[in-house]
Amino acid sequence: MGADAWDALFGGLPDYGAILALVSNSLIAGAVLGLVGGLIGVFVMQRDMAFAVHGISELSFAGAAAALLLGFDVITGSIIGSVLAAAIIGWLGARARDRNSIIGVLMPFGLGLGILFLSLYDGRSANRFSLLTGQIVSVQSGQLGWLIAIGGGVLVALLLIWRPLRFDSLDPQSAAARGVPTTAVSLGFMLLLGLVVAVAVHIIGALLVMALLVTPAAAAMRVATGPVSVPVLAAVFGFVSAVGGILLAVAGTLPVSPYITTISFLIYLVCRGVGARRGRVVRVRD
Repeated sequence: MGADAWDALFGGLPDYGAILALVSNSLIAGAVLGLVGGLIGVFVMQRDMAFAVHGISELSFAGAAAALLLGFDVITGSIIGSVLAAAIIGWLGARARDRNSIIGVLMPFGLGLGILFLSLYDGRSANRFSLLTGQIVSVQSGQLGWLIAIGGGVLVALLLIWRPLRFDSLDPQSAAARGVPTTAVSLGFMLLLGLVVAVAVHIIGALLVMALLVTPAAAAMRVATGPVSVPVLAAVFGFVSAVGGILLAVAGTLPVSPYITTISFLIYLVCRGVGARRGRVVRVRD
């Protein structure tokens, strides 16, 4: 690795402590996002909705870009876009085929709107760039409370509907036959997912939200199968990816997203290797 590349990745080590104090808000928000994103990601995987995460993020990006253009709070705009997209997908996309077609329509529409709003914005270019790829100092003191409140609220709501949501995610036909209000559960889950995506867009950017809402859960499912072990591992992997990425980004000059996505991807590769090795061992024993 050349000297310039090394400086870009880890060029700020001498002032690490001072810089770290400036991004304490991002560390806290990243920790909350990693934990909640890992947990909700388990249901995203079980319900085969990874594509939906990306679709919601595009309208969240459009909402944040509109707020930036109009001078409103970016988090509020992101939440409005995310919740609107989640409601549309949850209401109209009950079946997988319908859901994928709706997402395929919403994604380019949201991305196009977001690009339009950013092209009309004549403020700092860093603000525009951060909506796509994240920004290490994007979380201000006034916004931290909102991000923690959203993450905590989603976590509490997720725990309250955990059992019916898990039942509906694994066997929707049996859940409906047993009297589980599957439509309400599905729509509620989509709204919670929309809120988490709105937080993720503010931390890691609209283009890379799946690194914290899909990859940790996918990694956990490679090495665990239990109803407790999978969510716990997914939350741990999400926490390590988010906090570890921010800690590394503090020492460099690159956006936070490449560090978070790299850590998340490496965890997935390790878990995939461990899972494949276990599978070979079981086959040999059989």
